[in-house]
Amino acid sequence: MNKRSQRTSSIYVTEPDYHRLSALIETTREGNGVDVQYLNKLEAELDRAEIVDPKDIPDNVITMRSRVRLKDLVTGEANTYSLVFPTEADFHEGKISILAPIGTAILGYKSGDTIEWSVPSGLRRIKVDEILYQPEAAGDYEL
Repeated sequence: MNKRSQRTSSIYVTEPDYHRLSALIETTREGNGVDVQYLNKLEAELDRAEIVDPKDIPDNVITMRSRVRLKDLVTGEANTYSLVFPTEADFHEGKISILAPIGTAILGYKSGDTIEWSVPSGLRRIKVDEILYQPEAAGDYEL
């Protein structure tokens, strides 16, 4: 599940998301509930993230509980997803877990960014078309 982006700067993560995700990694690792490679990838993303106050995060950045439209650059298909914690995930409702490969891949990226990562069927390339909802931009700091 390697991920590359056209940009080399770090991703942005809010301080509360950083702490909740760090705790999630530790508790999940202890319970052996998820493949360790996914936890390691999320941990690597958090290690390179620029941690910011929720009030200072740009409104075009994908944070936890953001709703985004993603476009597959190979098929041209666009889908809308919400990035959520594992207990809230429901693929049929478009709620993607942060521990799913696509969830980890999009965290902290901005509208217009292109993301590439390896999946069992090959290389996926998606573009972040639009942030439809970001809790911080809407003033929802306590989700």
